[in-house]
Amino acid sequence: MAIFTSSISFECRHEEELGEDFEVQLRGEVSPNTKMRELDMFRNKDIYSRSQSQKSSGSYCCILLVTMAVGELYSDQQPLLSNGGHDNEYKIKETRIFLSLAKWVLKFTMWVVFVAWVALFFLVPTDFGTGLYDVWVNATSGTLFGETGSVLLLYSGPIVIIAFLAVPYLLVSGEEQQKEQLQEKRPPRFRLWTFPVLVDGPFGVVSAAELIGIVLFVMFVLWAVYAYTVVNFEILPSYGDLTLQEKRLFMLQMSAYTFGLIALSCLAFLFLPIARGSILLRLVDIPFEHATRYHVWLGNLTMFLLTLHGLFYMILWAIRGIILSEIIEWKSDGGANLAGVICYVFGLLIWVTTLPPVRKRYFELFFYTHQLYVLFVIFLALHIGDTNFSKVFGGIFLFMLDRFLRFCQSRMTVNIVSMKSLPCGTVKLVLSKPGNLRYNALSFIFLRVWEISWLQWHPFSVSSSPLDGKYHLSVLVKAFGDWTSMLSRKVSNITEDSQIELPLLPPGQIMASVEGPYGHESPYHLMYEKLVLVAGGSGISPFLAILSDILHRTKDKKTCVPRNVLLVWAVKRSNELSLFSSTGVESICSFFSDKLNIEVQMYVTRESEPSLEEGNIHKATSSSVFSIGGGISALVGTGNKIWVGCYVIISTIGFVISLSLLDIFYINPFSISYWWYKGLLFVACMVVSVFIYGGFVVGLWHLWEKRTLAMEESQEDGVKTDMMRPNEVFTEKNLYQESLASSYAVRYGCRPDFKEIFGSVSARWGSVDVGVVVCGPQTLLSSVAKECRSQNLKRRNYDPIFHFNSHSFSL
Repeated sequence: MAIFTSSISFECRHEEELGEDFEVQLRGEVSPNTKMRELDMFRNKDIYSRSQSQKSSGSYCCILLVTMAVGELYSDQQPLLSNGGHDNEYKIKETRIFLSLAKWVLKFTMWVVFVAWVALFFLVPTDFGTGLYDVWVNATSGTLFGETGSVLLLYSGPIVIIAFLAVPYLLVSGEEQQKEQLQEKRPPRFRLWTFPVLVDGPFGVVSAAELIGIVLFVMFVLWAVYAYTVVNFEILPSYGDLTLQEKRLFMLQMSAYTFGLIALSCLAFLFLPIARGSILLRLVDIPFEHATRYHVWLGNLTMFLLTLHGLFYMILWAIRGIILSEIIEWKSDGGANLAGVICYVFGLLIWVTTLPPVRKRYFELFFYTHQLYVLFVIFLALHIGDTNFSKVFGGIFLFMLDRFLRFCQSRMTVNIVSMKSLPCGTVKLVLSKPGNLRYNALSFIFLRVWEISWLQWHPFSVSSSPLDGKYHLSVLVKAFGDWTSMLSRKVSNITEDSQIELPLLPPGQIMASVEGPYGHESPYHLMYEKLVLVAGGSGISPFLAILSDILHRTKDKKTCVPRNVLLVWAVKRSNELSLFSSTGVESICSFFSDKLNIEVQMYVTRESEPSLEEGNIHKATSSSVFSIGGGISALVGTGNKIWVGCYVIISTIGFVISLSLLDIFYINPFSISYWWYKGLLFVACMVVSVFIYGGFVVGLWHLWEKRTLAMEESQEDGVKTDMMRPNEVFTEKNLYQESLASSYAVRYGCRPDFKEIFGSVSARWGSVDVGVVVCGPQTLLSSVAKECRSQNLKRRNYDPIFHFNSHSFSL
């Protein structure tokens, strides 16, 4: 059933033949089938007979126009046959049932595989699990891949299978499922992912779901240590009569080996969160900025276990007096010790530079040392061999696929449509993008400017809504460190020169490359009818995108739009308030008071009174427009699902083919048995499969994107209207700014009192789910999370539930 309302009125020139003014009205809720029957009656009976007898008169033209207008109105909704509506409705219903069943089957299968995979890690350390593992290896030892293939299928197979199943699941789900989730109205309820449990401490703000994950990992480590130790004691008598000293040394050696095995299990998960466009992150709808935290936690745990692994061996070798000879030993039938030492040194360098004092003060050092992960992986394979390395294959391989795709995307030079320098030193960049590259208001990109650094990439939240324009997105870059300060100065110089000398900048002034956009698969800010947005400093950037998105949707009368929005923004200086007018939010519509309530509270913490230039804080100092390249490449993991799925699947098949050819024509005929050498060949097969097989898919994908863009440009005559008027966005703001000025509350010399703010919201909004989104420093996150937790714990039946969402991350 669809609602159609139309009114077509005209005056016939022969009123004596048709009577009064002819008016056709269709109002209310009418099925398409009924409308077509009425149209058939209209055409086939009295009116049609009159028109046939009076073709020479003007009345025929009037009747024909009505018939054509009504037909055009409903032609897109219903086929010509009158009974087609019922068939279509039945087919649509049948299709929905089939898709729902397919999604349920795929989801259930992925859960079964995942639970079995996690259970494997808990079972293997036990005596029972070791027995099952030995049975599995012996049963498959005669196959082409031997023990390596058995371990590969057992440890890495499940995560690859989940990645394969995620492709059809995401295709089946599509945008319709997102719309259904957003439109679904439920009573207020707590959610594990948005309920903050820990708000202070080394982990930062931790939700209930994240705490469960942390507890599971800690339990796994403790359980594995205990289980392996019990097994080691059980096998101790099999070594004969040993002295007490020999028993101690044996247990020390086995404990060192145990920590290595547990560290290897953690490495199986370590690379999964940092694959920015991974199909797995899209499946669970966890954006990269959140997943980065999990990578940091896993990295700390892995380095702790590797340190114990190496330390115990060092103590053992020191007691036996063979420490130097063991360190430099390069075994052919076991672990290459020297390769393990080198691997640990690289890992230690990476870990040290990730410590907050080092990373914040020497970001470039942190960034460059992190590229040592390539050598870390290579020497890890040399140390443990192909069989053990196959345990961590899944996560590393998916990361390699993402890294290669990012490399291909970053080769493109992106057109900077316009630049704008604000008084607070912040720069706004408007970047060109193709029309089929989708993102949402919570997305972010990685930006590289060639004139500043060829290697450094910095993340920035988008400050524009997808509804602002089909062919561009914008970011705000605040001058904070060396890289951003250099960009701010360069943009200021260029824009000043362009205003003085030329209306348009010559090409080649700034060359930029972009990776992304990344972020949530679905815009979760639309799930809530009421929103509280809390920003600190340049953290206002994603909220400008959210506000613009909400205002556009309100103007277009779209569903799933929050009706009450409270924005709390704290800045150090009043000149930073110019960020709020850096987008065209105010120019979308002048009055939304009857549909949307936006309240803005601004806090200037380091000024006790308004600035004398307060009237100018919403004006930019300069802007410019120029063109030097193309749009952002659509070769991104968050892009076309079909191509991403083909890329993952064909690359994996290519790896299996490469490994098969290697075993058939080299390893088996020549009886290659060196651990370190087979480990190196295993990594080489991974690289070949990504570059050759994956590169082939990426090449086809690129050609398809070029053809799609060419078709779009030909259909639109090459004119992209939303990119041709970048300055126009900033010229029509005064009306809406004045209409909204009464909602602004700027307070000087104080900080937000979140207890008072959330208490007021709780009293006004009643029993409802309130989305709280925070973007700012860690202290701000902790303060807001603590108040959300406090309000939820003391909640009464008629009070709202505050759902905490963080949009902040640091690399």
